[in-house]
Amino acid sequence: MSGLLAVIGKGKDPKLVKELSERMSHRGPDESDIHIMENGSILCHESLSIIDLNSGKQPIQGTNKAWMVHDGEIYNYKELKNTVLKHHTFRTESDSEVIVHLYEEFGYDFCNKLDGDFAFVVIDGDKYIAGRDPIGVKPLYYGLDERGRIYFSSEMKSIADQCKSFSTFPPGHYYTAKTGFVKYYRPEYEDHKNATQPLDLELIRESLIQATRKRLLAEVPLGVVLSGGLDTSLISAITSRLLKEKGEKLHSFSIGLDADAPDNVVARKAAAFLGTEHHEIHFSVEEGVKALEKVIYHIETYDIISVRSGVPMYLLSKAIADQGIKVILSGEGADEVFGGHLYFRNAPSEEEFQDETIERVQKLFTADLLRADKTTMANGLEVRIPFLDTEFLDVAIRIKTEEKQPKTYDGVEKYILRKAFDTEDPYLPSEVLWRQKEQFSDGVGYSWVDELIEYCASQVTDEQLAGASVEFPYNSPTTKEAYLYRSIFHKFYPQVSAAQTVRKWIPKWQENLDPSGRANAAHLNGNFETVKTTVIA
Repeated sequence: MSGLLAVIGKGKDPKLVKELSERMSHRGPDESDIHIMENGSILCHESLSIIDLNSGKQPIQGTNKAWMVHDGEIYNYKELKNTVLKHHTFRTESDSEVIVHLYEEFGYDFCNKLDGDFAFVVIDGDKYIAGRDPIGVKPLYYGLDERGRIYFSSEMKSIADQCKSFSTFPPGHYYTAKTGFVKYYRPEYEDHKNATQPLDLELIRESLIQATRKRLLAEVPLGVVLSGGLDTSLISAITSRLLKEKGEKLHSFSIGLDADAPDNVVARKAAAFLGTEHHEIHFSVEEGVKALEKVIYHIETYDIISVRSGVPMYLLSKAIADQGIKVILSGEGADEVFGGHLYFRNAPSEEEFQDETIERVQKLFTADLLRADKTTMANGLEVRIPFLDTEFLDVAIRIKTEEKQPKTYDGVEKYILRKAFDTEDPYLPSEVLWRQKEQFSDGVGYSWVDELIEYCASQVTDEQLAGASVEFPYNSPTTKEAYLYRSIFHKFYPQVSAAQTVRKWIPKWQENLDPSGRANAAHLNGNFETVKTTVIA
């Protein structure tokens, strides 16, 4: 929805702060605003208008002297206005404004009342609070400068050269000067011992439908990513049904190197079945390579799988935005919730399987969510993630591990999710519903990753790679591909603090540690009949 920047403390030049905020103008192409507090603290906002297009500009003042900025969407804002905030007077119709009123009503302890994706800062005189949503769908960074001023920013690029140290704001926490970081999100599923719930396919289905329904909240055109994989296809199927109830047609989007790319082939079948207005985007390896620097600048990471998948997602997002779409639903999170990555089938025990699903959900903000948010927002496009709805997570993660561990069902990952939507009134064709897991960076066309690796090898000498541990002592790259990404990242973000925000995504329980799904011995190269036979025969 936007980019936020807050500088708390005296003496920072407002003109410079405005320029720092405008480094994130891609996140909010509709409007840019600044508010200077009486004590010298500054709030800036780059706005992408989704709800209350006329009067909802930020920063927003509360009832008295508190002001706030927010990035994201609060899906239960109307319920909050009609219940715990019913005696408050609102200045706008924006979903964001409930945050400052919740602060006025409850003090610091209100984040658990928010149902949505959010990063926010509220300043009230010398008091302030910053918070981030439970899973980290929306990004947030914090840092300190040499004069002790604290900064909060949606992206690292606005504060990296201003702070002597900075880091990623942890999801599910809020921060105040008085309390420090406070973990407000403490779901039962974080302990694997609580995976005790019996399998209820109808509950899974209905919970995901409701999670999707609330994410249709918008006053602007909306679409879906439809890669042809199970996750985006299910979200597309649910969204299509919900829009049909309102007499609306869904716009869907896929991307690949050409019409024969694995994702494009299956996406066309799904789109035809669902009756969406489908848009298929093609890109060349050369176009992808040309976009590398821009993508790494935007996604602010050198993690290999994030870069590989970030390039096609960035190009797809640009094409979607060019169609006038401002909100897009996507399928991130299902692999982590249901153990969908192919390496999960090698889990040594049910306990380790469950622990890995929990840890992967907790760390999504370092990889898939970072890539999803920043590639879309780089093009003024907001992404929403139904699979990471907290109510859905409470249902899905706490199912007994023995019910969802893939080897129980002949190696078919996310079996229970597929089964929940394998109904008499089918949500998807069988070849889509039972398609094997394919990494997004592979599904756009296997030659994308293969030729990208070759390109990186041509740009990095053996001598450069040999000296990588000296040049980059922290998290040293070990392949030429990793070296090139790290070099580009370092060009934009040379600070040690910047390198330390990055976490490498590495699969467990397999010999080949390349993050591509094709590195797993179970990968079937898209052979649907083989997957189908293991399930149905």
